[in-house]
Amino acid sequence: MSERKVLNKYYPPDFDPSKIPKLKLPKDRQYVVRLMAPFNMRCKTCGEYIYKGKKFNARKETVMNELYMGLPIFRFYIKCTRCLAEITFKTDPENTDYAMEHGATRNFQAEKLLEEEEKRIVQDREEEELNNPMKVLENRTKDSKMEMEVLENLQELKELNQRQAQVDFEGMIDKYRDLERREKEREKEEDERETKEMLDRALVKRLRDSDSDSDSEKEDEGEEEESSSSQSKKSITVKPTDVLATDILTEAQKSSAGGVKRAKVESWERSVGTLGGGGALGSLVVRKKPVAAFKKPNPVGMAASSPSQTDSKASATVSNIAFKPVTTIKSSVTTQNVSSSLSLLGAYSDSDSNDSD
Repeated sequence: MSERKVLNKYYPPDFDPSKIPKLKLPKDRQYVVRLMAPFNMRCKTCGEYIYKGKKFNARKETVMNELYMGLPIFRFYIKCTRCLAEITFKTDPENTDYAMEHGATRNFQAEKLLEEEEKRIVQDREEEELNNPMKVLENRTKDSKMEMEVLENLQELKELNQRQAQVDFEGMIDKYRDLERREKEREKEEDERETKEMLDRALVKRLRDSDSDSDSEKEDEGEEEESSSSQSKKSITVKPTDVLATDILTEAQKSSAGGVKRAKVESWERSVGTLGGGGALGSLVVRKKPVAAFKKPNPVGMAASSPSQTDSKASATVSNIAFKPVTTIKSSVTTQNVSSSLSLLGAYSDSDSNDSD
């Protein structure tokens, strides 16, 4: 398979290159080339900024009668992107840069301006020293003084470097580690102390809570005991008037029961005959004991038969209550209640037996 892009051409045997006609082209002819802006510039016509690296279709030509060490200098023509004004710049092989000719101003060339200023100062100094020996002496004195200052500064820098070189970095690292370890230990101790304080506070709070709970329980128990004792006192405490009223009621019940029984017995004897006498009925009927047999002894030991006796009984009862213990009063009240209930039971049984008989 043959080659697609042939690099060698076919030359016939009778080819004579001298017979080829030469083209007569002008030396200042222009070529269209593609390039990028070599620096930042600003158009003088409209003030548009053209930044470095922007691409243009430029016209290129060789500058006539300008050479630098046999090297030709080229000029380029570009147009502003806004107003289409023509801008030209050319090569500068002496400074390995480009030089602006017209149509725009170059921006951000401080370094180049500084170099140009230094060159100008050196050139002026050489011109002054050329015909003035005193100026040469002054310049030399200044230069020597400046050299001494530079040497002093250099010596200071060397001393600083030596000081830094004599520093024991290992010792510094060890000290830093020791300081860091102490700091950690201190923080740990502080944490432990704070934890201990918190535990102590929690324990004290718990003890206080338990003490308050126990105190509240004790208070509750004391209140219950006080309430029970007050109730017992209420139940046990008997006023002299209550005792006198109970005795009077008991005596009244006894007298009423005795009168009723006596009336019933008399009516029975009138109708049937004398109970307990001779004959068949007398042998069958058993005469029950009177209710007076169940008469309870007076707890105070006195009978309430008259107002004078009642007053003396009340005074004696008050004195007995004042000097007797609570249990004695309670027992006396209980005995009164039992005796009164027994007397009522006897009266009820007699009435029932009489009715049934």
